[in-house]
Amino acid sequence: MNEDVLRQYLFKETEIVQKIITRMAYNSFLIKGWSVTLVVASLLFKGNSYHYFVAFVPWFVFWCLDAYFLRIEKLYRYYYDWLIKNRLSNDENLLDMNSENLEKRFKDKIPCLVQTALSKTLIIFYGVLGLIIISFILINYYPLWIQS
Repeated sequence: MNEDVLRQYLFKETEIVQKIITRMAYNSFLIKGWSVTLVVASLLFKGNSYHYFVAFVPWFVFWCLDAYFLRIEKLYRYYYDWLIKNRLSNDENLLDMNSENLEKRFKDKIPCLVQTALSKTLIIFYGVLGLIIISFILINYYPLWIQS
């Protein structure tokens, strides 16, 4: 293919990748909002003395989902950089936006799901949320510990 055609593919591919990255960032934003909402809602319900531990379920599930979307976003960011550097000289995998194919191509270049879950941004957000759950449990269980 000539360079003009590859340049048109480059513009189209970068546009598509930018939209995918934006969608993944928006998903991560929504997940953070839902995690706070469901954790706070589960802490505010009154029930037996162990119901506060239910707050750890949405906390953990949304942490894993957030790590997944952040990892996919990093995958597409790496692909975007690859496109900018290589598309004009290379026509392999034109318009291939399948995340599974990208995973096979770039899996050594991006961190795994556990490393992503333990990244600074997610540790800070979900760590603070976890500390809120633990402090709420301790505050509400402390009178029970004094009585026994």
